[in-house]
Amino acid sequence: MPVMSLRDGYTALVFGASGAIGGAWLQALRADPRCARVAGISRRGDPALDLTSEASIADCAGRLMPLGPYHLVLDATGALTLDGRGPEKRLDELDPQQLQRQMLVNAIGPALLLKHFAPLLASGERVIWAKLSARVGSIEDNHKGGWYGYRASKAALNQLLQTAAIEIARRRPEAVVAALQPGTVRSALSQPFVGDRAMEPGVSAQRLLAVIDALPATGRAHFVDHLGQAIPW
Repeated sequence: MPVMSLRDGYTALVFGASGAIGGAWLQALRADPRCARVAGISRRGDPALDLTSEASIADCAGRLMPLGPYHLVLDATGALTLDGRGPEKRLDELDPQQLQRQMLVNAIGPALLLKHFAPLLASGERVIWAKLSARVGSIEDNHKGGWYGYRASKAALNQLLQTAAIEIARRRPEAVVAALQPGTVRSALSQPFVGDRAMEPGVSAQRLLAVIDALPATGRAHFVDHLGQAIPW
């Protein structure tokens, strides 16, 4: 599916390109005749990206800067299970080191990507920065409890995206920033929790591309699902 709202010959970056949705995004953009160039960035790529190291992020930005400016940045980084530990279900399972790891991977790392890569966005034309988030990051939509660290890290991520969107719009008023709920997708991340009751990554990736393609630049971030429905912050 071509991304029609960006100019013909747009350039793109996909972070987390070795994951299920990131890989599907990379494949879709490579097949888009309107996309002149797309780079997939991951821990195992070249340049390699360590989301927990600002030095790694800064080095990656420096190496990719000559290939910019960029019109589309898709961030599919993040983790639900870290160091072999899944989400906490009760307060007595909280562990400070695990909470810090959730924040580092799901909120701080993506924020540092914004710090170092938002300056590489094109100016004077429509650009899109879209980040995978999660419905469980919605404070208003939390009706079940549990998953403390993951929920908190995604809520923090959403606040960081909203704040960055306001700042980015001051210099790039045509910029779109979006937090995306991809739906329940078949992946290594979701398999222990949903089994086979999930959509294929390519389906979610195509839906999300269509959603962000239609989002207006408002000077604020959008929080939407794979069907284009707004999610309360």
